[in-house]
Amino acid sequence: MLPFACFPAAPAFRLDGLADRVVLVVEDEFMVCELTAEALHDEGYRVLTAADAMEAEEILAHERVDLLFTDIDLARNTNGLVLAHRARCQHPDLPVVYTSGGCGGLSPSEAVCDSVFVPKPYLPSDIVALTNDILRRFPSPHHA
Repeated sequence: MLPFACFPAAPAFRLDGLADRVVLVVEDEFMVCELTAEALHDEGYRVLTAADAMEAEEILAHERVDLLFTDIDLARNTNGLVLAHRARCQHPDLPVVYTSGGCGGLSPSEAVCDSVFVPKPYLPSDIVALTNDILRRFPSPHHA
């Protein structure tokens, strides 16, 4: 099984060097997307959102993205697993976090390597803490 996220304690301050990082949230449940995006934005991230994989692929083709946070089952019969594999073809070092309320986890053969799975429901603050942790460990190739 793909590792589940362990949520580090969220710091009470903005993280230096992470404020210019971009997170793409791909979620077809509007309120879930908005709550997650707002929490990441409040932390200082630039947040882009998409409701399905086609919209997300368009964003990935035209925008710099430092982390992909995607639901697995998306609108218009699109899929976050396929999205992540396509994104990694274009951006091999892109960190990926999957989420789903419909499955309990992912096998390594389903997911892109070095990705993380977060089961729903989750707290937006947990996603912020996880994002901070991941982006602290993966320096942006765009900011070298």
